[in-house]
Amino acid sequence: MQLLDRMSGVKVLCLGDIMLDRFVYGSASRISPEAPVPVVHVSKQVHIPGGVGNVILNLAAMRIHPVGVAVVGDDAGAELLAGLFTGVAADNLRLVRDPDRPTIIKTRILAGIQQVVRFDEEMASPLPEPINRDIIAVVEENLPRVGAVAVSDYGKGVVNPALMQDIIRLAAAHKRPVAIDPKGFDYSKYAGADLVKPNRKELGEAVGGIVDTDQEVVEAGRSLMARHRIKNLLVTLSDKGMLLFLEEDGGANPVTLPSKAREVFDVTGAGDTVLAGMTASMAIGAPLHLGARLATLAAGVVVGKVGTAVARVDEIVKAARDEENGA
Repeated sequence: MQLLDRMSGVKVLCLGDIMLDRFVYGSASRISPEAPVPVVHVSKQVHIPGGVGNVILNLAAMRIHPVGVAVVGDDAGAELLAGLFTGVAADNLRLVRDPDRPTIIKTRILAGIQQVVRFDEEMASPLPEPINRDIIAVVEENLPRVGAVAVSDYGKGVVNPALMQDIIRLAAAHKRPVAIDPKGFDYSKYAGADLVKPNRKELGEAVGGIVDTDQEVVEAGRSLMARHRIKNLLVTLSDKGMLLFLEEDGGANPVTLPSKAREVFDVTGAGDTVLAGMTASMAIGAPLHLGARLATLAAGVVVGKVGTAVARVDEIVKAARDEENGA
């Protein structure tokens, strides 16, 4: 894809909630005598950055230069997380330490490819003002040298309303687009954003209604754009693909992008992949429908893998060729 070649080497500023995804793999052949649950015989454990950390890894896999800022605790989890970026973004990742909150860790237990249970270690309280100021300082320092900003909001307290509006204002002053993966019910904190990317469930929560049918999705998308001055909206619809609402027509004629996944094994982190692809394309000023097609192809690659994963350039190119050949 020519778009991938054009994006190569561009810089993208990434910020938001970061977490350590721990995957515990094993097999289950019997039920515990203590409770009606499977006994998983552990064979290996894998640690991968999640949240905005996965956005950073996806950008790097697409040969984009990520510049990141995130908040972690002052603990062993933070050290392990920082080490996972060695050779990827270690020199361009600022991990701000908050000794009053733990590094977020999500542990998933898998028997074969089936996730049995997940347990989370986290604190979602708002950031103290000194930490907010540290993040803003990093943003101001890096905005002149990046092409766009990716914000990954997992509702853990980092992407608070005041911080988000400061970032949108600063990015606009530098003419840098902001793309956001949202969370929660109040989208007023994203007002003025260039792109917001909810899934169907998040869209329904944001408008306080049901969005089961295609028409309900369209009406909710237009309403959300108008209510919060969101310039463009990308709604992900799981196996039904995505719907792109464009600023140029006020969302009147959303573009449908069908799903490209041949077989879905795990949707973990697919939203991070979409955010990475969209933000990278926005960083070079590409039309949003081309960025959305790239993001769809990349997400199709990722959901065909188990666990938090990335889509490499060669995998995206192959997916594009398969699509063109009708494979």
